[in-house]
Amino acid sequence: MLSEIDHVAIAVNDLEAAIAFYKNAFGVEVEHREVIASDLVEEAMIKVGTSYIQLLSPTAPDSPVSKFLEKRGEGLHHVGYRVPDCKEALEMVKAEGFPVIDQVPRPGSRGTTVAFVHPKGAMGTLIELVQP
Repeated sequence: MLSEIDHVAIAVNDLEAAIAFYKNAFGVEVEHREVIASDLVEEAMIKVGTSYIQLLSPTAPDSPVSKFLEKRGEGLHHVGYRVPDCKEALEMVKAEGFPVIDQVPRPGSRGTTVAFVHPKGAMGTLIELVQP
């Protein structure tokens, strides 16, 4: 069901500083940037092969990413896996009894369809299912 890694998401306090770090340290540029109003975040996507590094910064103090940063600090937030059918993949996870955050898929960035699997059922890792 998982076809490849879509992105590795890193929560950051200062999106501009994080972008500058990746540009200066590795010579890479942001390929896509978007505010995701429904998630109260701004993302900057840096292409690495066929995958991305997703830098995430909260746009509101009550956003889930803001709470994550307060609790854990900057760092790995989640891993996004590409799936051919997000609804089917989510239903498989739910049928196996694993906890999910999204009961149904929803729109994601870059025109994708996404759903999150809760870290409590995934060895402590927040997983995003991403249908391109």
